[in-house]
Amino acid sequence: MTDQPTNGGAKPQARTRAEERAEAIKTPSRLELAERIEALERELAEARAKGEEHLYNWQRSAADFANFKRRTDDERATVGQFSNAILIGKLLGVLDDFDRALDSVPPEAREDPWVEGMILVERKLRSVLEAEGVTPIESVGHPFDPNVHEAVVHEPTEDHPDNHVIGELQRGYRLHDRVIRPSLVRVANNPKEQ
Repeated sequence: MTDQPTNGGAKPQARTRAEERAEAIKTPSRLELAERIEALERELAEARAKGEEHLYNWQRSAADFANFKRRTDDERATVGQFSNAILIGKLLGVLDDFDRALDSVPPEAREDPWVEGMILVERKLRSVLEAEGVTPIESVGHPFDPNVHEAVVHEPTEDHPDNHVIGELQRGYRLHDRVIRPSLVRVANNPKEQ
């Protein structure tokens, strides 16, 4: 006996794996697709919200870092600018000694080479300090300012305006815009102007 095909004489067709897999996949309905789309849209909205939050946090961190960097650069510049203030303060005492020594030289001895050498050393010291940003505070004839002057003596006088500096006992200095040593001054006390 021969095998006869049961489907009307046609040979059965062999199915490919792809066709078998395609038949095994369940085709979703429109309702299932709509629900899936809504879920994906919610996930997308959540991902966008998280992305915006992360971007905001990153921008804030970047701004904080930029501010920190600027602040530390400013502090570093300030520290560099005033790091020598202690040494400069000590050198001001040496400069005061030079001034006192040169003020006590008699006029006829000013031509002596040794005295001229001392004058040159004093000028060089003063120019080095000026190059570092040290400037003297002008006091005599100016109104008394407690920010830059320290009153040592109040002298009653009618020759000068009240509360004006009439004498300087020790010169004051600034390092850039900061007072590193106030001027020790005599201040006029004029009773007529009070």
